[in-house]
Amino acid sequence: MATIARLPKKDRQTRLVQYLKENPFATDEDLATAFRVSIQTIRLDRLELGIPELRERIKSVAERSLDPVKSLGIDEVIGEVVDLQLDVQGISVLDIKEEHVFTRTQIARGHYIFAQANSLAVALINADVALTATARIRFIRPVKLGERLVAKAVVRSSSGDESRVRVETRVQNEVVFSASFRVVRAAAWEAEP
Repeated sequence: MATIARLPKKDRQTRLVQYLKENPFATDEDLATAFRVSIQTIRLDRLELGIPELRERIKSVAERSLDPVKSLGIDEVIGEVVDLQLDVQGISVLDIKEEHVFTRTQIARGHYIFAQANSLAVALINADVALTATARIRFIRPVKLGERLVAKAVVRSSSGDESRVRVETRVQNEVVFSASFRVVRAAAWEAEP
């Protein structure tokens, strides 16, 4: 979204509510930039409007729309799962921190970006065991320290024990990574001692 010219407080707050409906994972910094005001002004607007901080908004979205993950432990999904409808779609959020980047360049290591998308694609499958059979991936631009990745996975088709899952990862509204996965449901087996 392009920046919004400075608005009177009432108009800004009305647009803030609408903006957060469309971009629920926007940080206070993102909002301050979009509305061309200080972070403190955004925080005061949120407080006045009863809009919780980002962490609470993410938690609220997650509590309303999570099916239980079957194919992985929820802690095995890279990023925070905020929406999951098995065999339909899911969303996860990953904040890029120091441990995710190359020290010299401050650019995110690709395996974290891939792992977020891949683990979300597998978590989406309604099976006790699901494995990635193939992946076609595309890194579109480097991701930097401090950026927030929002990955959205959608099951495009299912046939027998196989599903095709498409994942797009965005920073704000810009696609930075995309992938198509072929995920296979496997019968659970007993491990031999």
